[in-house]
Amino acid sequence: MPASGWWCSRSARRETPSTNPEPDREDLASLAAEIRACRVCAEVLPLGPRPIIHVSTTARLLIASQAPGTKVHLSGLSFWDASGDRLRDWLGVDKATFYDDSRIAIAPMGFCYPGRLPNGGDRPPRPECAPLWRARLLAAMPQVKLTLLVGSYAQAWALGRGQMTERVRRFRDYLPQVMPLPHPSWRTGVWERRNPWFAAEVLPELRRRVAELL
Repeated sequence: MPASGWWCSRSARRETPSTNPEPDREDLASLAAEIRACRVCAEVLPLGPRPIIHVSTTARLLIASQAPGTKVHLSGLSFWDASGDRLRDWLGVDKATFYDDSRIAIAPMGFCYPGRLPNGGDRPPRPECAPLWRARLLAAMPQVKLTLLVGSYAQAWALGRGQMTERVRRFRDYLPQVMPLPHPSWRTGVWERRNPWFAAEVLPELRRRVAELL
């Protein structure tokens, strides 16, 4: 399902925390525990609720992705699948670095596995999740300098309606706070071959900025 058929924001949202002083900033550890205990969608989740996030108050890079797949649901680790291998290659980091949440935070648009579509593929992130948690979570991570908007759902939430390929092509327009990327599924291999500018222009800049932050 394209992002335009999902719960796009009417106005663009910033996917990075506000720079305004917040003397009553919420404690991240308490918030993360509250998120992991969430059961709002329990009745409609085929494998039951298991909110999966990797967060810290020191992470400077945030990966805003789609929703966990079955392998991630079972392992409890975001991108614990072939798409994670592709994403780590794009970023130029190994698994140890990728799962070091003191440096890299991972918070998808939906924290739980949403199930499968009748014709194959995973369902979109549950629409309850981001409105319920996202603003609070971002506000509690003050050190985030760059957010990677991985896939059309994250881009729709943060930036409003738009076309994923064109946004990735125009990635410089969104820097330094956010950087749009395609979702690293197996289908993206075909997309990359059709769009050679991604490897030539986007990936070198992505790896450079990731290396600087880490």
